[in-house]
Amino acid sequence: MSALAVLALAGLGGAGALARHLTVVAVAERSGERFPFGTLTVNITGSLIVGLLLGVGVTGTTMTLLAGGLLGSYTTFSAWMADSDGLANEKRPQAAALNVFLSLFAGLAAIVIGRALGGLF
Repeated sequence: MSALAVLALAGLGGAGALARHLTVVAVAERSGERFPFGTLTVNITGSLIVGLLLGVGVTGTTMTLLAGGLLGSYTTFSAWMADSDGLANEKRPQAAALNVFLSLFAGLAAIVIGRALGGLF
C-alpha cells in the first residue's frame, strides 16, 4: 500500500469514527438511552454499506480504504459488546440478549440486502 493510501486510510478512519459518534449521539437524543439504538444503527448501516460495496464489485485498495478505514471505524464491535454488558449489569438480561440477537440478525440481513442492491448497479 502506498504512503498516500496509508494517509487516506488514516483520514477515512478518523472520518468514520466521527460519523459513528455523531450518529450514536443523534439516535440517542431521539430514542433515549434505555437501549443502545445508536450502536445498533451504525452497525446495521455499516453492514449495509459493506454489502453494497461487495455487490457493486469494489475490491483491492478501494475496498480496504472504504471497508477497513471508513466503515471499520464507523461500526464498532467493542461498543456493541460494552452496551450488551451494560444492559446485563443493569439486570436487564432480556435487553442484552435482544441487543446481541438484533445486531447479529440485522447485520447479516443488511449485508445480504446491500450485496443484492449493489448487484443491481
